[in-house]
Amino acid sequence: MQSPIRKKLLEAFRQANGEFLSGQALADIVGCSRTAVWKHIEDLRKEGFKLDAIRKKGYRILHTPDRVSQNEIHLGLNTKSLGQTIYYEETVPSTQKLAHQYAQNGAPEGTLVIADEQTEGRGRLMRNWHSSKRTGIWMSLILKPQLPPQRAPQFTLIAAVAVVQAIEEVWDLHPEIKWPNDILLNGKKVTGILTELQAESDKINSIIIGMGTNVNQTIEDFPQELHSIATSLAIEKGQMIPRSRLVQKILEKLELYYEIYMKEGFSPIKLLWEGYAISIGKEITARTITGEIKGKALGINDDGVLRIQDHSGHIHEVYSADIEVNEPIQ
Repeated sequence: MQSPIRKKLLEAFRQANGEFLSGQALADIVGCSRTAVWKHIEDLRKEGFKLDAIRKKGYRILHTPDRVSQNEIHLGLNTKSLGQTIYYEETVPSTQKLAHQYAQNGAPEGTLVIADEQTEGRGRLMRNWHSSKRTGIWMSLILKPQLPPQRAPQFTLIAAVAVVQAIEEVWDLHPEIKWPNDILLNGKKVTGILTELQAESDKINSIIIGMGTNVNQTIEDFPQELHSIATSLAIEKGQMIPRSRLVQKILEKLELYYEIYMKEGFSPIKLLWEGYAISIGKEITARTITGEIKGKALGINDDGVLRIQDHSGHIHEVYSADIEVNEPIQ
């Protein structure tokens, strides 16, 4: 976890918006000596921050490194709770496993667990997720809504809307959502979302939302078997992208829609989700553990369940499946 002084220091630079802050002003803001401020400034430099220091004017940040540690995320983060507590590791087996441990040990709502690399990353149905070092965003977020457990699956859909809008707004790319948990760009997967639960029979203790996004990979960074189905933001945009900025925007969007959901219910989120979904109104094949269902995707219900109308007119409610989009319905 980041020190409180470092967090206050970065918040002061964020609010200064590129203007100089004197050593004394920083010392007053963070509540320490000017010598201590100077030591923290030097530590930031060692981490890759570029700071301007001019006598009688003070300090300002010129450049932040492309890292996803507490310092880079907190500098520019505009949330009330999500991401205010961050646990960063360079390499972990799985941020999801680590977040479960923190949640069980009383971590506050909004705690983010993030890493530069996962060695045992996984997606839905225990599938492996390729999580290469310093190229993507591998993170898990802890939420603690006062809700019954049956409403937990909706949080996958809330997170999907947040991720899509974050990518849209910051980089002018146009992702789509593939039910239940994939974000696609030009038909290839760029983000996967995994929502897991710690709960009792009548209440949620914690929801752990794992989000893995391919950001700065080149095609050579993916195993050969993924070349036809995976992509990254950098591949699609044609340039490298600062990962911490995307983390910030996802957290900001997710906090917004989480608040809307808790006040107004799922209906506003449902409309947004369906607007980004690739399958709505199209002919799809849904492969479940009991067989295949072919038909027209009608949308989702208020529980996030996919509704499919087969060729005989019967409507199926699908809770879990792999879907393939076929030709559009004419």
